[in-house]
Amino acid sequence: MNYQESLDYLFAQLPMFSRIGAAAYKPGLDTSIALDNFFGNPHRQYRCIHIAGTNGKGSTSHMLAAILQESGYKVGLYTSPHLADFRERMRVNGEMIPREDVIDFVERWQKCEYEGHPSFFELTMMMAFDWFARQHVDIAVIEVGMGGRLDSTNIISPIGCVITNISPDHTQFLGDTLPKIASEKAGIIKEGIPVVIGEAEGDVRRVFEQKSQSVGAPVTFAEDERLLTRCEEDAESGGWKCHTSLFPEPFHAELGGSYQRKNINTLLSAVRMLRSQGLDIPDSAIMSGVGNVCELTGLAGRWMITAQSPLTICDTGHNEAGLGETMPQLERVRSRQGGVARLVIGFVSDKDVDHIKHLLPNDAIYYTTRASVPRAMDAEQLHNLLLSEGLNSVLCDGGVTAAYSQALKDADERDVIFIGGSTFVVADYLAGI
Repeated sequence: MNYQESLDYLFAQLPMFSRIGAAAYKPGLDTSIALDNFFGNPHRQYRCIHIAGTNGKGSTSHMLAAILQESGYKVGLYTSPHLADFRERMRVNGEMIPREDVIDFVERWQKCEYEGHPSFFELTMMMAFDWFARQHVDIAVIEVGMGGRLDSTNIISPIGCVITNISPDHTQFLGDTLPKIASEKAGIIKEGIPVVIGEAEGDVRRVFEQKSQSVGAPVTFAEDERLLTRCEEDAESGGWKCHTSLFPEPFHAELGGSYQRKNINTLLSAVRMLRSQGLDIPDSAIMSGVGNVCELTGLAGRWMITAQSPLTICDTGHNEAGLGETMPQLERVRSRQGGVARLVIGFVSDKDVDHIKHLLPNDAIYYTTRASVPRAMDAEQLHNLLLSEGLNSVLCDGGVTAAYSQALKDADERDVIFIGGSTFVVADYLAGI
């Protein structure tokens, strides 16, 4: 079996939620526990940190992994979904799992006598945990796939947990109110294990307080600590100049989205929590990790500037909270440029676009497209929806690359091209440049 055959097996034999949606959703831990036992509980061979949240958990996971790498630890990082390469889901010190190790795992799986049919996510999670153990990592940063309580990753016993924020997303699975969603995310909080909450107020905060109290888990609310004392936009680099009460020197944050200010504040509280757990994390590692996270971990697609003339930005933010941050920032950038905002945009078919259409700027030009996954919304459906809202929409056949080409053809040097709406739109765009 070669690498492509191994991938074909994973994709064809086992459903992947990110591609087909609800039909692949498989809540519950029974299969994950059985699978973990079958493989000898590999995650028990290293320390783990568990990260959940509606938005920001991927950026926070990567920045934390980068900081730990710069602190001298050998670090595993498990995230999802991937953008261009399946192997992005699992890295050790920033290096993706080798193709040979993917092949080896799939062949061992096919030859074993396990009785059951795990999901795509369950099996790839176990591939990561097994590979981390074989690589003898010191610590692994594990990102929740969806929710928390019933997510496959919730079999681990972490040394610390982080929950970035709560906002409406995947409501058909996690609940139709913020407290219900928070209750699902709070499911990763475990007895006696410290947890950092990035953003929470009112009923959502009470959910976390009650859960932490019930299991005796020390809880820190990053908004209360406010360890990020000041943050200034660095227009030249696209990042941020940050100040923290943890050390006197300002530091550069590479990730440029305005929402990263909240992620960095949460991250600093997480670092303080991990220091209290005995991890040696120098101030210099924080500065280097946050300042060089893309190089250190391979992170892509977060307010990522891919061209300067015309200025071209892609971002994977796809729900109300994510777009609520990126659209105002896009307008600020467009205003500085003095041109037109041109959005290459697409969504998944199970996205409630009615809840996010009010966030879309009225004076932009939209190039509606469909990403190359079965779950993607039809481009013409989105085009007609935008037209019904009085927005200037151009229907683009031929996928994301064709839509971007049309936007590029129409743009002048003062314009800003934005690619987003869906992780899979960004993935197709990055694969085509």
